[in-house]
Amino acid sequence: TICTDGWKGYAGLAKEGYEHHAVNISASGDPAHVAMPGVHKIASLLKRWLLGTHQGSVTAVHLDAYLDEFAFRFNRRKSRRRGMLFYRLLENAVVTKPKRFRPSRASLMPSKHNL
Repeated sequence: TICTDGWKGYAGLAKEGYEHHAVNISASGDPAHVAMPGVHKIASLLKRWLLGTHQGSVTAVHLDAYLDEFAFRFNRRKSRRRGMLFYRLLENAVVTKPKRFRPSRASLMPSKHNL
C-alpha cells in the first residue's frame, strides 16, 4: 500500500498494480508531520541538506545528481561500518563507466573524415 497526499498525479498508481491510500492532509485537520511522518522527515532533511551544504544554490540542471547524493547518504546514515562508505564509493566508481553531464566541445564539431 502506498500512502500519499491527495495530489491528482498519484491517481495512476492503481493502474500500475499498487494499492493506493490517499490522505487529504488539509481535510484531516492534522499537521503534515502527524499525517505522514516519514515523508515529512525526509522532505525536511532534504531541505536542510540542500540549504546547508549547497547554500540554496541548486539548479534544475544538476538536481538529479543532488538527489542521488542525498539518497546515497540517507540510505547509509545508520551504517555500522561508516568507514567502508568511502571505500565502497571508490570501488563502485572504478567499475562504472564515466558519464558526462554535457557533451564535450570536440564532439560538437563536425567530423572531417567520412566513416
